[in-house]
Amino acid sequence: MFRIGWFSTGRDKAARDLLLAVWNSIGSGHLKAGISFVFSNREPSEDAESDLFFDMVRGYRLPLIQLSSRRFQTAGGAYLSPEWRLEYDREAMKRLDGYNHDICILAGYMLIVGPEMCRRYTMINLHPAAPGGPTGTWQEVIWKLIESAAEQTGVMMHLVTPELDKGPPVAYCRFPIRGAPFDSYWNELKSRSVDSIKAEEGEGNRLFITIRQYGLAREFPLIIATLKALSEGKVRIGEGKVLSASGEVIAGYDLTGEINEAVKG
Repeated sequence: MFRIGWFSTGRDKAARDLLLAVWNSIGSGHLKAGISFVFSNREPSEDAESDLFFDMVRGYRLPLIQLSSRRFQTAGGAYLSPEWRLEYDREAMKRLDGYNHDICILAGYMLIVGPEMCRRYTMINLHPAAPGGPTGTWQEVIWKLIESAAEQTGVMMHLVTPELDKGPPVAYCRFPIRGAPFDSYWNELKSRSVDSIKAEEGEGNRLFITIRQYGLAREFPLIIATLKALSEGKVRIGEGKVLSASGEVIAGYDLTGEINEAVKG
């Protein structure tokens, strides 16, 4: 069975919804896999949302490993040391010893993974842009798309590397941000700078909202489809490279058609 290691801070409802979506996909037989463990950088009583996430994990009877990054960071003056992240990852890996997994997914995990953990585990992460697209948070990505008057964007799962958001794409989908309903919103922005849009409307701008809606609708389907493709050997990862079923190096597995079908309506 294909085994998944799950990393999450569990900080909000989205973290629970993602685990629920993958759990249901496994339960229905759509995704032939199992979750080997759930790791969180929070511990009980640190945050009410995380506690709800932990209750959910226990309800599924999944192994739950917790190591508070907040407590670790401040213990013994580690907060003042630039090495605390390396020490934290090493302690986390000790605690994960013995849990077998084929892939680790960062599902709302709010720490940047260090180089040693990247080398030891094969890890994938969601990024709200297509391969070659803007880097940064989803908000930063959308503003960059608007500033560059982009024709399309997408969502991708990429390998986690020490360089943030720079790992090679594992799987992705693309969608246009031209045509209906986008064109009327683009027309509203003619002769306006991004700075003025941010100052006057911010994230309430209609183009900004619509790009986010279209991307968000594709995130969960892409995550599940990527795990399914990996579990079935349609795409593989070896020595830090993404490979086709036949072993050729590829620039990601294009799931655009499948994801478009999944989000119809």
